[in-house]
Amino acid sequence: MYNEADISWMMRAIELAKKGLYTTRENPRVGCVLVKNGEKIGEGWHEFPGGPHAEINALAQAKENAVGATCYVSLQPCTHYGKTPPCYDALIKAGITRIVAAIPDPNPLVQPLNIEYGLCETEAKALNPGFFMRMQHQRPFIRLKTGMSLDGRTAMASGESKWITGAASRELVQKLRAQSCVILTSINTVLADNPSLNVRDIEILSPPIRVILDTHLRMPLDVKLFTLPGAVWIYTENNDSEKIALLKNKGAQVFVMPLDLHKVLTHLAEQKINEVLVEAGSILNGAFLQAGLVDEWHIFVAPKIMGDDARGLCALPGVTQLSQAINLEIKQHFQIGEDYCYVVKVKK
Repeated sequence: MYNEADISWMMRAIELAKKGLYTTRENPRVGCVLVKNGEKIGEGWHEFPGGPHAEINALAQAKENAVGATCYVSLQPCTHYGKTPPCYDALIKAGITRIVAAIPDPNPLVQPLNIEYGLCETEAKALNPGFFMRMQHQRPFIRLKTGMSLDGRTAMASGESKWITGAASRELVQKLRAQSCVILTSINTVLADNPSLNVRDIEILSPPIRVILDTHLRMPLDVKLFTLPGAVWIYTENNDSEKIALLKNKGAQVFVMPLDLHKVLTHLAEQKINEVLVEAGSILNGAFLQAGLVDEWHIFVAPKIMGDDARGLCALPGVTQLSQAINLEIKQHFQIGEDYCYVVKVKK
């Protein structure tokens, strides 16, 4: 059905979509190429929420030459009014005669179209795991990030943990942060490490939201989180109006609700959060794993032995038999500086 030229143009659309890796936030990453008589006449990608979609940017380049052209787009053109008008209508009005989309849009607001689907589907879907997860399962895509020694330790008994892994690993973590809508941790990590949870050395349009799970509302008012750009959201079960007012005065948003992970993630999805990076300690790491909510786990392993007294990777209470072990599938592994990174999926 498709020839080498079709594949080449769609792969170009996917490469364009990657340009929005750090900027599209709640919207999908989409690239588009317009081709006529075997020549590219326009291309574009979705750059930021509220801005023109990929197809509109490509049409702006092609102008009147779009009549009779083929559109290669990494995600089905939208058919509904959101922050921008429907892209499908714009393509038809411009005279596009063939539309090839890698994958249908999972958004229930988007109507099915009688166009071509399925070209480079796997590559295109991999660009938007969070968007698909939110549309199909009403929760964000969860990445867990952990750094550990070769014997599975994440900090000394004293809490000292800077730095277990090397500079190259920390640089890759910045990229994981930059592509996330949210960086999530627990109040225990805030109290122990006073982390910044910001993105460094990467150009982004807006910082990820820092989300803190704080059951008893122990959040101090003088932490680094309140001195840096970007939103801070606190989820708590404590409806202490005075403390909440103080935190709001610091710029935080406070949500009072049961701190069940499923409920928190449903709420985040309702706020149009697609991708969450969890950077936490062993208790929250273990809770996400035992709840079956880890979609992708990046494990950075440093060539160090830290000993029996150092802190472990995941708290997994109740796991007493080998049959209860959490089984992983290694999807990717590579050396990064002196460390190794394993990208794994939890077998379900």
